Amino acid sequence: MKSLAVRQHATATGPVLHVTGDLDHDQAPVLRGRLDQLSLAPGQCLVLDLSGLEFCDSSGITALLAARQHALAAGADIVLAAVPANLLRVLTLVGLDQIFTLRPDSSPAS
Repeated sequence: MKSLAVRQHATATGPVLHVTGDLDHDQAPVLRGRLDQLSLAPGQCLVLDLSGLEFCDSSGITALLAARQHALAAGADIVLAAVPANLLRVLTLVGLDQIFTLRPDSSPAS
């Protein structure tokens, strides 16, 4: 099991959180804690860059849904960027590709 690390940087359109490691039952509270401290303004876009994510279980998916709820409650959007193929497959199987905006990388939308 690898620890979860969440690194943040600001862009003109909103914050980008780079998530690396394992997003599982033990580590999901790390992401949730960062979200609790994250201020979003209406119209911003929260980007979760998942390029460094090595594992994600159902608790991790629940944390991603919590991130979505946090963004929507603030009147902001959310994007999952650079989603690893194994997680993309799961998101697609359960229909979450229909509620998340997915991007191949974390660069600002064109």
